[in-house]
Amino acid sequence: MKPDISSRKDIKLIITKFYDKLLVDEKMIPFFTDIVAKNQLEHHLEIITDFWNDIIFDTTTYSNNVMKKHLDINVFVTFKKEHFALWVSYFFNTIDTYFLGDNSERMKARAQSIATVMQLKLNLYTT
Repeated sequence: MKPDISSRKDIKLIITKFYDKLLVDEKMIPFFTDIVAKNQLEHHLEIITDFWNDIIFDTTTYSNNVMKKHLDINVFVTFKKEHFALWVSYFFNTIDTYFLGDNSERMKARAQSIATVMQLKLNLYTT
């Protein structure tokens, strides 16, 4: 049986494996070209791990504005609904590959919620 997410180390595994998928997808890589080109991927993974660690374990390490970061990127590489569908799919698949339990389900639920809010803020839903 798979364990539940129980530590920052578990979250770092998820984020690392998740980014392994994003960085080979031709539709997703344009969002990360700058990070990779500047050799900042490992630093970025630590920041994203902090973000999710705060969500799952109620810590206070992440101090950036996640929405602003994505709005800034959207100026250079336009987000579309398909990008969020891929992001959620890869994220859920990565979690489900390694973990099972309450924290795993909470992480997936928050990811879906975050994706929905970002799409709303980016006006990707039409009335």
